[in-house]
Amino acid sequence: MPVEAPNTAKAIFLGLCPQCGQGPLFSGYIALKKECPSCALDYAMFDAGDGPMVFGILIVGAIVCALALWVEFTWFPPLWVHALLWLPLICLLTAIFLRLSKSALLVLQFKHRAGEGRVE
Repeated sequence: MPVEAPNTAKAIFLGLCPQCGQGPLFSGYIALKKECPSCALDYAMFDAGDGPMVFGILIVGAIVCALALWVEFTWFPPLWVHALLWLPLICLLTAIFLRLSKSALLVLQFKHRAGEGRVE
């Protein structure tokens, strides 16, 4: 009986296997498992590279810069208030976006059968 492909958004947000939607994609926070315990899909074919970090830097940087500029020009707080506000937010958002973007890249890589370029 063929396994129905999982919802892409669900697989991304929950970090599930892109083939069956049952097994976890990660063994730790962002460490990839060797294979899916449910359908035995080999995760060795996935390679996100530096993509998750690049997306994290760009997204978190844009969010924090926009908020910092808004706070600065609205209330003119001292520098220590900026440090108190933005350093924890940067750490939290980076941790969230790193796992989410890695999951997204791996799931979409599987869904679109992306691989290395080959010249025939």
